[in-house]
Amino acid sequence: MSNKIVIYTDGGSRGNPGPAGIGVWVETLDKKYGECIGIATNNVAEYAALIFGLKKLKQLLGKDKTRQYEIECRLDSELVVKQLNHEYKLKEEYIQKNFIEIWNLMLDFKSVRFYHIPREKNTIADALVNEALDGQKKQGILM
Repeated sequence: MSNKIVIYTDGGSRGNPGPAGIGVWVETLDKKYGECIGIATNNVAEYAALIFGLKKLKQLLGKDKTRQYEIECRLDSELVVKQLNHEYKLKEEYIQKNFIEIWNLMLDFKSVRFYHIPREKNTIADALVNEALDGQKKQGILM
């Protein structure tokens, strides 16, 4: 196994704020995750997906081995990527808290890098968001 892992994350909200979901595709390990996170904005969902993805990687790799891996995170949210790459200021308190959580998760890996990709290149993570939201709707959980 290579020491580089590529993950795609996406978060979305129907209504902004509204019912929200996250999607994570760990391309290198071929693992897919999607779930609802309640009522949130698109931005909150984007951060939640990335946090979920990094935590899931720690779980999958094992706490003792994470330092061996370089993580490449691909997101279609230019705003989140620019905030994480220190190009934009973090004004809102909830963004600052998410940033700190991600920063602390980053310390467990050899390196973590964030890349903005076009939405068309994030179709798997996007589909996982929609599947999670559609599944919740069918079960009558969402309004």
